[in-house]
Amino acid sequence: MSTTIKTSAGTQPIDPYKAKNYENPPLKEKVEDLVRFIESTKYGMMTTKASDSDLLSSRCMSLAATEHGGIDLIFHTNLFSGKTADLNIHPTEVNMSFLDIVSGSWASVSGTASLLSDPAIVHKYYTPALQAWLGDLGDGVHDGGPDDPRIGVIRLEAKFVTYALSKKGIISKAVETGKAVAKGEAPSISRLREITEEELAQWRQSHPE
Repeated sequence: MSTTIKTSAGTQPIDPYKAKNYENPPLKEKVEDLVRFIESTKYGMMTTKASDSDLLSSRCMSLAATEHGGIDLIFHTNLFSGKTADLNIHPTEVNMSFLDIVSGSWASVSGTASLLSDPAIVHKYYTPALQAWLGDLGDGVHDGGPDDPRIGVIRLEAKFVTYALSKKGIISKAVETGKAVAKGEAPSISRLREITEEELAQWRQSHPE
């Protein structure tokens, strides 16, 4: 939770928004709500640390599947792409974020990425839609099919998650925010939650697949 700070008005939370919106329901509820949101949103931005500098890069990614009860995320990748080079050098400095621009709900998943090229795994998660992204190079090998050697899988093992689900619709949120601003307070408009590394490990133990 937010720490507090002493002001002339007394002891106040240093992060009023978090103090007003943070909640910590049972792990099952936290994970199931997160998984439902991510799977419905599907598209997000993956941030990696560049392989040749200290700069960060973000790329739009589409969720292909999930593992371990939804907390570990699967994505397709071209094994010869820039993000693959980044992940080879900095596999532990990865974040995947999702945003629903209509509701304002969002999720941030930080973790460790593994690059998988095993044919059995590629075949398991393959989708014909990859052909549109990779194209057919006309050599009978690089054709965008399930045996195309360019195709790999990124598995993002979650280490820390924070997310916020909107409590209200757009109009209600605007009204609530206006009232809060008028009172000099932070609005209560989201269900702000965190899932720790220890909680994620606990969830994996009970959801091995």
